[in-house]
Amino acid sequence: MSDKISKLLMAAVGDFESVLPFQAVGVTPFTPEGGLRDLLIRLAKEQYAVVFLVDTFYVDNIDIVEEINENYRISIIPIPGIRGSTGIGIRNIRNSVERAVGMDIFAVK
Repeated sequence: MSDKISKLLMAAVGDFESVLPFQAVGVTPFTPEGGLRDLLIRLAKEQYAVVFLVDTFYVDNIDIVEEINENYRISIIPIPGIRGSTGIGIRNIRNSVERAVGMDIFAVK
């Protein structure tokens, strides 16, 4: 395995109960106590490659997420929180696939 790949960092951001389990698989948990925007910028500057963001935070701060995704080399991925999903993750996947292939392949006929 290349040294560059082995040094990629991942974070999980959200409420404590939702992100703590990620620590068991080597993902660093964070709660955005000082503000989500500042935390995401800090993680981007610290070379985190992937940030799993609890989808309620994602939905409530979509402008911030899009700004960070556009200006930094980081992937912010919505994940369901401990209380369930808002459905934003599957909507993002559906929209990306539709843009790539030109049709909604997930549509139920």
